[in-house]
Amino acid sequence: MSDASKGLSLYNTLTRTKEPFVPIDPQNVRMYVCGPTVYDFAHIGNARPAIVFDVLFRLLRELYGEEHVTYVRNITDVDDKINARALRDFGAEIAAGKLSLNDAIRKVTEKTADQYHKDVAALGCLEPTYEPRATEFVAPRADGKADMLSLIGQLIERGHAYVAGGEVLFDTASMPDYGELSKRNLDEQQAGARIAVDAHKKSPGDFVLWKLSSPEEPGWESPWGRGRPGWHIECSAMSAAYLGEVFDIHGGGLDLIFPHHENEIAQSRCAHGTRVMANVWMHNGFLQVEGQKMSKSLGNFYSIHELLETGNFGGRAWPGEVLRLAMLMTHYREPIDFSVRKLEEAENTLRKWKRAADLAPEAAKELPADVVAALSDDLATYAAFQRLTQLAGEALDFGDGENAVAASLKAALAFLGFDVGAAKVDEAAIGKAIADRLALIAAKNWAEADRVRDELLAQGVQLKDGKDPATGQRVTTWEIRR
Repeated sequence: MSDASKGLSLYNTLTRTKEPFVPIDPQNVRMYVCGPTVYDFAHIGNARPAIVFDVLFRLLRELYGEEHVTYVRNITDVDDKINARALRDFGAEIAAGKLSLNDAIRKVTEKTADQYHKDVAALGCLEPTYEPRATEFVAPRADGKADMLSLIGQLIERGHAYVAGGEVLFDTASMPDYGELSKRNLDEQQAGARIAVDAHKKSPGDFVLWKLSSPEEPGWESPWGRGRPGWHIECSAMSAAYLGEVFDIHGGGLDLIFPHHENEIAQSRCAHGTRVMANVWMHNGFLQVEGQKMSKSLGNFYSIHELLETGNFGGRAWPGEVLRLAMLMTHYREPIDFSVRKLEEAENTLRKWKRAADLAPEAAKELPADVVAALSDDLATYAAFQRLTQLAGEALDFGDGENAVAASLKAALAFLGFDVGAAKVDEAAIGKAIADRLALIAAKNWAEADRVRDELLAQGVQLKDGKDPATGQRVTTWEIRR
């Protein structure tokens, strides 16, 4: 099958158009996505790119074969806040030579990195092919893979960086088309600068590649003094290490377009002398919580862990696949309003899909072509989900038996990262709901009693009311409706 016949089109932030996707090498389709800075537990905004690009990873594997797709998602474990904590917690051991800087940073970030892995696994995300840590790519490596110090040296040699004020800075004026991704004109940035420019900078837009560390701060030895890397150089090194100087897709959140991704492009292109860093740049939209910007000061800042394990949002914990569906119900490029109502809608939709899919003992071997086609149109998840709802309705109408539609639905759900294992019946929860409903009936609260009945029915639990022949009292039995 030719690449054109695969029908995959993606919106490219670099060109501001949706384009047919043509990989550099169909035998090795390469994607890099900016991962978390593991200073604290990942928040729900971090969940969106993890989920969005997991869907793209799954789709690329479907179209090109699992063995032909390489997905790199990094972990940023070099950060001034992380460094300060490493010094605070392990400074004495570092000074005494009992603990290396990398080991101290790893101890600081181990808990948050482990929690991130648990969180994204609960959200149904596959593991990336590679997950490099920034600390492992600062100094030259024994395996010869790209590293930050070598890249900075190349930029200096090529006239794109300079040493000043104890820092190595990228010279933005040395790159004529700097700002192509964000469409920010360098002259306009300079003219509109509202803060005093550091005296050692040639231009307000010049950014740090390497900064010196004081004796009390963690750091690495370098030709420009003991110090630590700037933020942007990390991803340039790690992407080049695993994907090469030019690769197919670079992804991340909309907030990373400038300055992070713009500066990644500048570093990588100027160091390697290439026309592009990645052919396609993809960005997911912003996330709000209940109509407001997520902020700790507003009290609406939630970690993925909180949503999965506590009742801090909506008074209950939420299954990971419900969070996943809620994130995907809005097209990835659009802003999303993350709300309790959206989670409830996702949960009800997922129940119907699973009830229908459970009518088939096994998933079909082939995915529904129209679902793949919808996702191939710039990850049009909404259109794909409309088709899943249609399939669910058809499967439920068909009922038990050789239900090929249910098998097809089950295959699509598994492909999209939803659990389609055997349905688990929580008999204790059903019993409690029935008891609550009987109490509501006794209190003549018919509306609430009907609500409980309808909620159970949405879960596939059919209630049957009757009377005990001996006592004449109301009794309620239940069965799973297929």
